[in-house]
Amino acid sequence: MSYELFIGLRYLKAKRKSTFISIITFISTAGVALGVMALIVVLAVMTGFEEDLKEKILGTNAHVVVLKSSGTMEDYPAIMERLKKMKGVVAATPFIYSQVMLSTGSNVSGVVLRGIDVKTDPLVTNLYRSLVEGKLGDLERSPLPLATPEPPKPGIIIGRELARSLNIYPGDTVNVISPLGNITPLGMVPKMKQFRVVGLFNTGMFEYDSTLAYVGLSEAQEFLSLGHAATGIQLRVQDVYRTGELVRKIDRELGFPFHARDWMQMNKNILFALKTEKMVMFVILTLIVLVAAFGIASTLFMVVLEKTKDIAILKSMGATGRSIMKIFVLEGLIIGISGTVIGVIGGLLVAYNLEPIVGVVQKVTGFELFSKDVYYLDHFPSRVVLSDVVLISVTAVLISLVATLYPSWQASKLPPAEALRYE
Repeated sequence: MSYELFIGLRYLKAKRKSTFISIITFISTAGVALGVMALIVVLAVMTGFEEDLKEKILGTNAHVVVLKSSGTMEDYPAIMERLKKMKGVVAATPFIYSQVMLSTGSNVSGVVLRGIDVKTDPLVTNLYRSLVEGKLGDLERSPLPLATPEPPKPGIIIGRELARSLNIYPGDTVNVISPLGNITPLGMVPKMKQFRVVGLFNTGMFEYDSTLAYVGLSEAQEFLSLGHAATGIQLRVQDVYRTGELVRKIDRELGFPFHARDWMQMNKNILFALKTEKMVMFVILTLIVLVAAFGIASTLFMVVLEKTKDIAILKSMGATGRSIMKIFVLEGLIIGISGTVIGVIGGLLVAYNLEPIVGVVQKVTGFELFSKDVYYLDHFPSRVVLSDVVLISVTAVLISLVATLYPSWQASKLPPAEALRYE
Protein backbone atom coordinates (compact mmCIF):
# COMPACT_ATOMS: atom_id res chain seq x y z
CA MET A 1 0.00 0.00 0.00
CA SER A 2 1.36 3.41 -0.98
CA TYR A 3 1.59 6.01 1.77
CA GLU A 4 -0.82 8.28 -0.15
CA LEU A 5 -3.53 5.59 0.01
CA PHE A 6 -2.68 4.85 3.66
CA ILE A 7 -3.05 8.53 4.64
CA GLY A 8 -6.22 8.89 2.54
CA LEU A 9 -7.81 5.94 4.39
CA ARG A 10 -6.73 7.42 7.75
CA TYR A 11 -8.39 10.72 6.91
CA LEU A 12 -11.70 8.91 6.33
CA LYS A 13 -11.74 7.72 9.93
CA ALA A 14 -13.58 10.04 12.30
CA LYS A 15 -11.87 11.77 15.17
CA ARG A 16 -13.71 13.32 18.07
CA LYS A 17 -13.33 16.84 16.68
CA SER A 18 -14.10 15.87 13.05
CA THR A 19 -17.40 14.08 13.58
CA PHE A 20 -19.21 16.65 11.41
CA ILE A 21 -16.88 15.90 8.48
CA SER A 22 -17.56 12.18 8.88
CA ILE A 23 -21.32 12.84 8.77
CA ILE A 24 -20.88 14.77 5.51
CA THR A 25 -18.74 11.90 4.18
CA PHE A 26 -21.53 9.44 5.03
CA ILE A 27 -24.14 11.66 3.37
CA SER A 28 -21.97 11.97 0.23
CA THR A 29 -21.53 8.19 0.06
CA ALA A 30 -25.27 7.65 0.58
CA GLY A 31 -26.01 10.23 -2.14
CA VAL A 32 -23.86 8.42 -4.68
CA ALA A 33 -25.39 5.07 -3.65
CA LEU A 34 -28.96 6.36 -3.99
CA GLY A 35 -28.22 7.92 -7.37
CA VAL A 36 -26.66 4.74 -8.73
CA MET A 37 -29.45 2.58 -7.30
CA ALA A 38 -32.16 4.83 -8.77
CA LEU A 39 -30.47 4.76 -12.18
CA ILE A 40 -30.18 0.96 -12.22
CA VAL A 41 -33.79 0.41 -11.12
CA VAL A 42 -35.31 2.98 -13.48
CA LEU A 43 -33.31 1.85 -16.51
CA ALA A 44 -34.14 -1.78 -15.71
CA VAL A 45 -37.85 -0.91 -15.64
CA MET A 46 -37.62 1.13 -18.86
CA THR A 47 -35.72 -1.69 -20.60
CA GLY A 48 -38.24 -4.20 -19.27
CA PHE A 49 -41.14 -2.16 -20.62
CA GLU A 50 -39.46 -1.79 -24.00
CA GLU A 51 -38.54 -5.47 -24.37
CA ASP A 52 -41.90 -6.67 -23.08
CA LEU A 53 -43.80 -4.41 -25.46
CA LYS A 54 -41.67 -5.59 -28.37
CA GLU A 55 -42.34 -9.20 -27.40
CA LYS A 56 -46.10 -8.61 -27.19
CA ILE A 57 -46.16 -6.66 -30.45
CA LEU A 58 -44.13 -9.28 -32.33
CA GLY A 59 -46.16 -12.09 -30.79
CA THR A 60 -49.53 -10.69 -31.83
CA ASN A 61 -48.61 -8.93 -35.07
CA ALA A 62 -46.55 -10.00 -38.03
CA HIS A 63 -43.02 -8.73 -38.66
CA VAL A 64 -44.01 -7.28 -42.05
CA VAL A 65 -47.44 -6.52 -43.54
CA VAL A 66 -48.06 -6.15 -47.28
CA LEU A 67 -51.13 -4.13 -48.28
CA LYS A 68 -52.73 -2.79 -51.46
CA SER A 69 -53.45 0.93 -51.68
CA SER A 70 -56.51 0.50 -53.89
CA GLY A 71 -58.32 -1.76 -51.41
CA THR A 72 -58.52 -5.52 -51.04
CA MET A 73 -56.14 -8.04 -52.56
CA GLU A 74 -57.93 -10.47 -54.92
CA ASP A 75 -54.86 -12.36 -56.15
CA TYR A 76 -53.27 -12.83 -52.74
CA PRO A 77 -52.31 -16.54 -53.24
CA ALA A 78 -50.01 -15.66 -56.17
CA ILE A 79 -48.51 -12.72 -54.28
CA MET A 80 -47.91 -14.92 -51.23
CA GLU A 81 -45.89 -17.36 -53.36
CA ARG A 82 -43.73 -14.49 -54.68
CA LEU A 83 -43.14 -13.14 -51.19
CA LYS A 84 -42.19 -16.54 -49.73
CA LYS A 85 -39.41 -16.85 -52.32
CA MET A 86 -37.74 -13.64 -51.14
CA LYS A 87 -34.61 -13.95 -49.05
CA GLY A 88 -35.25 -13.56 -45.32
CA VAL A 89 -38.97 -14.45 -45.45
CA VAL A 90 -39.82 -17.48 -43.30
CA ALA A 91 -43.60 -17.74 -43.75
CA ALA A 92 -46.64 -15.85 -45.07
CA THR A 93 -50.36 -15.83 -44.33
CA PRO A 94 -53.34 -13.80 -45.60
CA PHE A 95 -55.51 -11.75 -43.27
CA ILE A 96 -58.62 -9.60 -43.24
CA TYR A 97 -58.88 -6.47 -41.12
CA SER A 98 -62.07 -4.59 -40.29
CA GLN A 99 -63.55 -2.52 -37.48
CA VAL A 100 -66.83 -3.88 -36.13
CA MET A 101 -68.97 -3.85 -33.00
CA LEU A 102 -69.69 -6.75 -30.68
CA SER A 103 -72.94 -6.77 -28.74
CA THR A 104 -74.40 -9.10 -26.14
CA GLY A 105 -77.66 -7.84 -24.75
CA SER A 106 -76.93 -4.47 -23.14
CA ASN A 107 -73.14 -4.68 -23.55
CA VAL A 108 -71.53 -3.22 -26.66
CA SER A 109 -67.87 -2.79 -27.57
CA GLY A 110 -66.01 -1.64 -30.67
CA VAL A 111 -63.29 -4.08 -31.75
CA VAL A 112 -60.92 -4.89 -34.58
CA LEU A 113 -62.04 -8.04 -36.38
CA ARG A 114 -59.30 -10.13 -37.96
CA GLY A 115 -59.95 -12.92 -40.37
CA ILE A 116 -57.10 -15.46 -40.32
CA ASP A 117 -56.15 -18.69 -42.06
CA VAL A 118 -55.93 -21.20 -39.21
CA LYS A 119 -53.44 -23.35 -41.17
CA THR A 120 -50.83 -20.69 -41.98
CA ASP A 121 -51.38 -18.11 -39.22
CA PRO A 122 -49.47 -20.15 -36.55
CA LEU A 123 -46.43 -19.99 -38.85
CA VAL A 124 -46.44 -16.18 -38.71
CA THR A 125 -47.95 -15.05 -35.38
CA ASN A 126 -48.01 -16.49 -31.87
CA LEU A 127 -51.76 -16.23 -31.34
CA TYR A 128 -52.01 -19.98 -30.72
CA ARG A 129 -49.57 -19.65 -27.81
CA SER A 130 -51.67 -17.01 -26.08
CA LEU A 131 -54.91 -19.05 -26.16
CA VAL A 132 -56.16 -19.79 -22.65
CA GLU A 133 -59.28 -21.60 -23.86
CA GLY A 134 -60.14 -23.26 -27.16
CA LYS A 135 -58.04 -23.93 -30.27
CA LEU A 136 -57.51 -22.08 -33.54
CA GLY A 137 -59.01 -25.05 -35.37
CA ASP A 138 -62.37 -24.34 -33.68
CA LEU A 139 -62.77 -21.33 -35.98
CA GLU A 140 -63.16 -23.66 -38.96
CA ARG A 141 -65.48 -26.23 -37.41
CA SER A 142 -68.91 -26.07 -35.86
CA PRO A 143 -68.97 -26.35 -32.06
CA LEU A 144 -72.52 -27.77 -32.25
CA PRO A 145 -73.46 -31.39 -32.99
CA LEU A 146 -74.54 -31.98 -36.58
CA ALA A 147 -77.89 -33.37 -35.42
CA THR A 148 -78.98 -30.15 -33.73
CA PRO A 149 -81.90 -28.33 -35.43
CA GLU A 150 -80.22 -24.96 -34.93
CA PRO A 151 -77.95 -23.95 -37.83
CA PRO A 152 -74.31 -23.99 -36.75
CA LYS A 153 -72.83 -20.61 -35.91
CA PRO A 154 -69.30 -19.69 -37.01
CA GLY A 155 -66.67 -19.43 -34.29
CA ILE A 156 -64.97 -16.35 -32.93
CA ILE A 157 -61.99 -15.99 -30.55
CA ILE A 158 -61.82 -12.87 -28.38
CA GLY A 159 -59.47 -11.44 -25.77
CA ARG A 160 -59.98 -12.23 -22.11
CA GLU A 161 -60.38 -8.55 -21.18
CA LEU A 162 -62.97 -8.11 -23.93
CA ALA A 163 -64.86 -11.15 -22.64
CA ARG A 164 -64.92 -9.61 -19.16
CA SER A 165 -66.22 -6.27 -20.41
CA LEU A 166 -68.97 -7.99 -22.43
CA ASN A 167 -69.62 -10.54 -19.66
CA ILE A 168 -69.47 -13.52 -22.00
CA TYR A 169 -67.84 -16.95 -21.82
CA PRO A 170 -66.87 -19.67 -24.29
CA GLY A 171 -70.02 -21.17 -25.75
CA ASP A 172 -71.98 -17.91 -25.57
CA THR A 173 -73.32 -16.18 -28.66
CA VAL A 174 -72.21 -12.69 -29.66
CA ASN A 175 -73.55 -10.38 -32.36
CA VAL A 176 -70.96 -8.98 -34.78
CA ILE A 177 -72.14 -5.75 -36.41
CA SER A 178 -70.38 -4.14 -39.37
CA PRO A 179 -71.14 -0.51 -40.25
CA LEU A 180 -70.33 -1.34 -43.89
CA GLY A 181 -73.68 -2.97 -44.57
CA ASN A 182 -76.06 -3.10 -47.50
CA ILE A 183 -77.49 -0.06 -49.26
CA THR A 184 -81.32 -0.02 -49.24
CA PRO A 185 -83.95 2.59 -50.15
CA LEU A 186 -83.82 3.59 -46.48
CA GLY A 187 -80.07 4.12 -46.59
CA MET A 188 -77.14 2.10 -45.32
CA VAL A 189 -78.25 -0.82 -43.14
CA PRO A 190 -75.55 -2.28 -40.88
CA LYS A 191 -74.79 -5.95 -41.39
CA MET A 192 -75.16 -8.24 -38.37
CA LYS A 193 -74.29 -11.88 -37.83
CA GLN A 194 -74.20 -14.15 -34.81
CA PHE A 195 -70.95 -15.91 -33.85
CA ARG A 196 -70.25 -18.38 -31.09
CA VAL A 197 -67.31 -17.72 -28.77
CA VAL A 198 -65.03 -20.75 -29.15
CA GLY A 199 -61.90 -19.47 -27.43
CA LEU A 200 -60.22 -16.80 -25.33
CA PHE A 201 -56.69 -15.45 -25.66
CA ASN A 202 -54.48 -13.50 -23.27
CA THR A 203 -51.41 -11.77 -24.72
CA GLY A 204 -50.66 -9.91 -21.50
CA MET A 205 -51.09 -6.58 -23.32
CA PHE A 206 -54.34 -4.92 -22.28
CA GLU A 207 -54.75 -2.98 -25.53
CA TYR A 208 -54.80 -6.19 -27.57
CA ASP A 209 -56.81 -8.29 -25.11
CA SER A 210 -59.60 -5.72 -25.02
CA THR A 211 -59.88 -4.75 -28.71
CA LEU A 212 -59.12 -7.80 -30.87
CA ALA A 213 -61.37 -10.59 -32.16
CA TYR A 214 -60.47 -13.39 -34.58
CA VAL A 215 -62.62 -15.35 -37.02
CA GLY A 216 -61.83 -17.73 -39.86
CA LEU A 217 -60.71 -16.20 -43.16
CA SER A 218 -63.64 -17.62 -45.13
CA GLU A 219 -66.15 -16.43 -42.51
CA ALA A 220 -64.69 -12.91 -42.62
CA GLN A 221 -64.81 -12.91 -46.43
CA GLU A 222 -68.47 -13.93 -46.38
CA PHE A 223 -69.50 -11.54 -43.60
CA LEU A 224 -67.74 -8.53 -45.14
CA SER A 225 -68.76 -9.46 -48.71
CA LEU A 226 -65.16 -9.64 -49.93
CA GLY A 227 -65.56 -12.69 -52.15
CA HIS A 228 -62.20 -14.45 -52.31
CA ALA A 229 -60.16 -11.32 -51.50
CA ALA A 230 -58.05 -10.48 -48.46
CA THR A 231 -56.97 -7.22 -46.86
CA GLY A 232 -53.28 -8.10 -47.02
CA ILE A 233 -50.50 -10.57 -46.31
CA GLN A 234 -48.53 -10.98 -43.10
CA LEU A 235 -44.89 -12.12 -43.16
CA ARG A 236 -42.55 -13.70 -40.66
CA VAL A 237 -38.86 -12.93 -41.22
CA GLN A 238 -35.55 -14.32 -39.96
CA ASP A 239 -34.16 -11.10 -38.47
CA VAL A 240 -36.75 -8.76 -36.92
CA TYR A 241 -34.23 -5.91 -36.71
CA ARG A 242 -33.46 -5.92 -40.46
CA THR A 243 -37.00 -5.66 -41.76
CA GLY A 244 -36.33 -2.25 -43.31
CA GLU A 245 -34.27 -3.80 -46.12
CA LEU A 246 -37.00 -6.34 -46.85
CA VAL A 247 -39.70 -3.64 -46.92
CA ARG A 248 -37.76 -1.63 -49.50
CA LYS A 249 -37.20 -4.77 -51.60
CA ILE A 250 -40.92 -5.65 -51.52
CA ASP A 251 -41.92 -2.11 -52.52
CA ARG A 252 -39.42 -2.22 -55.37
CA GLU A 253 -40.39 -5.66 -56.74
CA LEU A 254 -44.18 -5.55 -56.31
CA GLY A 255 -44.49 -1.88 -57.20
CA PHE A 256 -47.61 0.29 -57.01
CA PRO A 257 -50.31 -0.18 -55.66
CA PHE A 258 -48.66 -2.60 -53.23
CA HIS A 259 -46.72 -1.34 -50.24
CA ALA A 260 -45.13 -2.97 -47.21
CA ARG A 261 -44.74 -1.84 -43.60
CA ASP A 262 -42.68 -3.45 -40.86
CA TRP A 263 -43.47 -3.73 -37.15
CA MET A 264 -41.23 -0.78 -36.27
CA GLN A 265 -43.09 1.56 -38.64
CA MET A 266 -46.47 0.41 -37.35
CA ASN A 267 -45.44 1.02 -33.71
CA LYS A 268 -42.85 3.78 -34.12
CA ASN A 269 -44.62 6.25 -31.84
CA ILE A 270 -44.59 4.07 -28.74
CA LEU A 271 -41.09 2.67 -29.44
CA PHE A 272 -39.66 6.16 -29.98
CA ALA A 273 -41.37 7.43 -26.83
CA LEU A 274 -39.90 4.61 -24.74
CA LYS A 275 -36.39 5.13 -26.12
CA THR A 276 -36.54 8.90 -25.59
CA GLU A 277 -37.94 8.52 -22.09
CA LYS A 278 -35.15 6.11 -21.18
CA MET A 279 -32.49 8.61 -22.30
CA VAL A 280 -34.17 11.51 -20.48
CA MET A 281 -34.50 9.51 -17.27
CA PHE A 282 -30.79 8.63 -17.42
CA VAL A 283 -29.86 12.32 -17.72
CA ILE A 284 -32.25 13.41 -14.96
CA LEU A 285 -31.22 10.75 -12.48
CA THR A 286 -27.53 11.40 -13.18
CA LEU A 287 -28.15 14.77 -11.52
CA ILE A 288 -28.58 12.88 -8.22
CA VAL A 289 -25.02 11.63 -8.59
CA LEU A 290 -23.89 15.16 -9.45
CA VAL A 291 -25.46 16.49 -6.25
CA ALA A 292 -23.64 13.77 -4.32
CA ALA A 293 -20.43 14.79 -6.09
CA PHE A 294 -20.80 18.30 -4.67
CA GLY A 295 -20.99 16.64 -1.26
CA ILE A 296 -17.70 14.85 -1.96
CA ALA A 297 -16.09 18.14 -2.99
CA SER A 298 -17.39 19.85 0.16
CA THR A 299 -16.04 17.02 2.31
CA LEU A 300 -12.60 17.32 0.75
CA PHE A 301 -12.52 21.12 1.18
CA MET A 302 -13.31 20.71 4.88
CA VAL A 303 -10.69 17.95 5.25
CA VAL A 304 -8.08 20.16 3.56
CA LEU A 305 -8.88 23.00 5.97
CA GLU A 306 -8.66 20.63 8.93
CA LYS A 307 -5.47 18.93 7.74
CA THR A 308 -3.55 22.09 6.87
CA LYS A 309 -0.93 21.32 9.51
CA ASP A 310 -0.57 17.73 8.32
CA ILE A 311 -0.11 18.89 4.73
CA ALA A 312 2.62 21.32 5.79
CA ILE A 313 4.43 18.63 7.78
CA LEU A 314 4.26 16.18 4.89
CA LYS A 315 5.65 18.78 2.50
CA SER A 316 8.47 19.68 4.89
CA MET A 317 9.33 15.97 5.05
CA GLY A 318 9.69 15.87 1.26
CA ALA A 319 6.20 15.04 -0.02
CA THR A 320 5.57 16.57 -3.44
CA GLY A 321 2.49 18.52 -4.45
CA ARG A 322 1.54 15.60 -6.70
CA SER A 323 1.58 13.20 -3.71
CA ILE A 324 -0.57 15.59 -1.64
CA MET A 325 -3.03 15.85 -4.50
CA LYS A 326 -3.06 12.06 -4.86
CA ILE A 327 -3.96 11.65 -1.16
CA PHE A 328 -7.14 13.69 -1.48
CA VAL A 329 -8.04 12.31 -4.92
CA LEU A 330 -7.83 8.79 -3.49
CA GLU A 331 -9.94 9.83 -0.50
CA GLY A 332 -12.66 11.19 -2.76
CA LEU A 333 -12.47 8.17 -5.03
CA ILE A 334 -12.91 5.84 -2.07
CA ILE A 335 -16.10 7.69 -1.18
CA GLY A 336 -17.34 7.57 -4.78
CA ILE A 337 -16.43 3.91 -5.37
CA SER A 338 -17.95 2.86 -2.02
CA GLY A 339 -21.20 4.64 -2.86
CA THR A 340 -21.19 3.13 -6.36
CA VAL A 341 -20.68 -0.42 -5.07
CA ILE A 342 -23.42 -0.04 -2.47
CA GLY A 343 -25.72 1.50 -5.10
CA VAL A 344 -25.07 -1.30 -7.61
CA ILE A 345 -25.78 -4.01 -5.02
CA GLY A 346 -28.93 -2.25 -3.81
CA GLY A 347 -30.09 -1.47 -7.35
CA LEU A 348 -29.67 -5.07 -8.53
CA LEU A 349 -31.50 -6.42 -5.47
CA VAL A 350 -34.44 -4.08 -6.09
CA ALA A 351 -34.47 -4.56 -9.89
CA TYR A 352 -34.53 -8.37 -9.65
CA ASN A 353 -37.30 -8.32 -7.02
CA LEU A 354 -39.27 -5.32 -8.21
CA GLU A 355 -42.60 -7.00 -8.91
CA PRO A 356 -42.99 -8.54 -5.40
CA ILE A 357 -41.82 -5.23 -3.87
CA VAL A 358 -44.46 -3.31 -5.85
CA GLY A 359 -47.06 -5.89 -4.80
CA VAL A 360 -46.22 -5.44 -1.12
CA VAL A 361 -46.31 -1.63 -1.42
CA GLN A 362 -49.70 -1.75 -3.18
CA LYS A 363 -51.05 -4.11 -0.53
CA VAL A 364 -49.83 -1.96 2.36
CA THR A 365 -50.84 1.43 0.92
CA GLY A 366 -53.95 0.28 -0.93
CA PHE A 367 -52.86 2.43 -3.87
CA GLU A 368 -52.47 0.92 -7.35
CA LEU A 369 -48.97 1.89 -8.52
CA PHE A 370 -49.20 -0.05 -11.78
CA SER A 371 -52.44 0.12 -13.74
CA LYS A 372 -52.71 -2.21 -16.73
CA ASP A 373 -55.30 0.15 -18.24
CA VAL A 374 -52.57 2.80 -18.53
CA TYR A 375 -49.43 0.77 -19.23
CA TYR A 376 -51.01 -1.92 -21.49
CA LEU A 377 -49.22 -4.73 -19.60
CA ASP A 378 -50.53 -7.13 -16.95
CA HIS A 379 -47.30 -7.32 -14.91
CA PHE A 380 -44.41 -5.09 -13.85
CA PRO A 381 -41.47 -5.78 -16.17
CA SER A 382 -37.86 -5.30 -15.06
CA ARG A 383 -34.85 -6.37 -17.09
CA VAL A 384 -31.26 -5.62 -16.04
CA VAL A 385 -28.80 -5.07 -18.88
CA LEU A 386 -25.12 -5.51 -18.00
CA SER A 387 -24.01 -2.67 -20.28
CA ASP A 388 -26.38 -0.26 -18.49
CA VAL A 389 -24.98 -1.26 -15.08
CA VAL A 390 -21.39 -0.79 -16.32
CA LEU A 391 -22.24 2.59 -17.88
CA ILE A 392 -23.90 3.80 -14.66
CA SER A 393 -20.99 2.60 -12.50
CA VAL A 394 -18.33 4.19 -14.71
CA THR A 395 -20.31 7.46 -14.91
CA ALA A 396 -20.67 7.64 -11.12
CA VAL A 397 -16.95 6.97 -10.51
CA LEU A 398 -15.92 9.52 -13.16
CA ILE A 399 -18.20 12.19 -11.65
CA SER A 400 -16.72 11.43 -8.22
CA LEU A 401 -13.19 11.71 -9.67
CA VAL A 402 -13.91 15.07 -11.29
CA ALA A 403 -15.36 16.34 -7.99
CA THR A 404 -12.06 15.58 -6.19
CA LEU A 405 -9.73 17.39 -8.58
CA TYR A 406 -10.18 21.02 -7.54
CA PRO A 407 -10.00 20.60 -3.72
CA SER A 408 -7.05 18.19 -4.16
CA TRP A 409 -5.25 20.70 -6.38
CA GLN A 410 -5.82 23.43 -3.79
CA ALA A 411 -4.29 21.19 -1.12
CA SER A 412 -1.23 20.50 -3.27
CA LYS A 413 -0.62 24.25 -3.73
CA LEU A 414 -0.63 25.00 0.02
CA PRO A 415 2.79 26.53 1.08
CA PRO A 416 4.24 24.81 4.20
CA ALA A 417 5.38 28.07 5.86
CA GLU A 418 1.95 29.65 5.36
CA ALA A 419 0.24 26.58 6.77
CA LEU A 420 2.39 26.53 9.95
CA ARG A 421 2.43 30.31 10.58
CA TYR A 422 -0.60 30.30 12.91
CA GLU A 423 0.00 26.89 14.51
